[in-house]
Amino acid sequence: MGRNQRDLTAKLYPAAPPGVVFHVQGVAKIYRMGEVEVHALQSIDLDLYEGEFVVLLGPSGSGKSTLLNILGGLDVPSQGHVFFRDRDLTNASEAELTRFRRDCVGFVFQFYNLIPSLTARENVMLVTDIARHPMRPEQALALVGLSDRLDHFPAQMSGGEQQRVAIARAIAKRPQVLLCDEPTGALDFQTGKLVLAALEQVNHELGTTTVVITHNAGIAAMADRVVTMRSGQIAHIQQNQKKLAPEELEW
Repeated sequence: MGRNQRDLTAKLYPAAPPGVVFHVQGVAKIYRMGEVEVHALQSIDLDLYEGEFVVLLGPSGSGKSTLLNILGGLDVPSQGHVFFRDRDLTNASEAELTRFRRDCVGFVFQFYNLIPSLTARENVMLVTDIARHPMRPEQALALVGLSDRLDHFPAQMSGGEQQRVAIARAIAKRPQVLLCDEPTGALDFQTGKLVLAALEQVNHELGTTTVVITHNAGIAAMADRVVTMRSGQIAHIQQNQKKLAPEELEW
């Protein structure tokens, strides 16, 4: 993009104001399959703030994962703009998006994606070996309550413990944002609450802006804000005046 075009974009789509981590303006995402157009997102406007814990709530197909992928630089919008602080991700090159994902974002998915032949410590080291200013693997694992599982292999751990290793791996590079797509989706009720407690601990201790996708309305009560999505649009945004601790959640 030339300088004149960058200047024009800056005027039309101002960067995120202070305290805003993500500034999303007029974002749409259209997938084309042959002659069929699927509108996954439609005219999304949203600000996400420093250090907050946000739940993206909605049924399957509502656009939650598409929005999360755009925030994380895994996908780009068809229309509109996404700013990360003063950086316009919409016009970033693939190399710039790769650096953004590596340096600024931690991802946690429904399935843990641990390497079976590596211990918990070694799985976390995969990130710390390439990060700029990482925490020690032992520190990251302690933060999610796994100091006694450092040298265990994934097969020696429960599903909840494996998910907490995945969280430790995501936070070990000290990301500015943590994006979680159905992190409790493969877990039972009690184990899911342990994973949510780990996410809350990271948000509290590190001040990491945390976004959690779920279709489970019971999880929404632990968030600072709940963004409800329906049919590719934001249907409602609710501020929780009183947050529940993960152990108090019911679903």
